[in-house]
Amino acid sequence: MTAVSELARNTVVHGGGGEMRAGIAEDGARRGVWASFSDEGPGIADLDQALTAGYSTGQGLGLGFGGARRLVHDFDVRTAPGEGTTVRVTSWR
Repeated sequence: MTAVSELARNTVVHGGGGEMRAGIAEDGARRGVWASFSDEGPGIADLDQALTAGYSTGQGLGLGFGGARRLVHDFDVRTAPGEGTTVRVTSWR
């Protein structure tokens, strides 16, 4: 829940809004849940920096984006400056 909440917030605050989708994940022996967040915002100029604990582009503590990555099993980001961002996360049971 915390990872989903943070990524949804980032989609609104930094991406200007977007789309969230979720569903059941299965890969043979495992089941879990996945969520995907997409926006058409400014994108992330330096992904490594954005995932660093303590880095913030706003007034926050800089723990949310990287924290979301630490809370899930699979974390995939596709982003480019000026082209928006898509983040997909999966948590396995």
